[in-house]
Amino acid sequence: KVIFDKAASIRKAAGEQSYQVLKYEQDPDKIVHFSRWASISQAKQFFESPELVKIREQAGVKAPVFNYLQELEHGVL
Repeated sequence: KVIFDKAASIRKAAGEQSYQVLKYEQDPDKIVHFSRWASISQAKQFFESPELVKIREQAGVKAPVFNYLQELEHGVL
């Protein structure tokens, strides 16, 4: 999480607009990161970049699965 936090400026510069980090109740070492980007192409370019691969290696993060989603709707109840 420390390295994730330190990368905030490069994430923002790459087009990330907001994020949410969640951990599994049964396995606190397993996390899910949701983020909103200016475009899917910017998100792909960032997450698949050699720079980010290096950062993940330094953090000891296993290769994650990326799912790129297009928002259909959101709201507050």
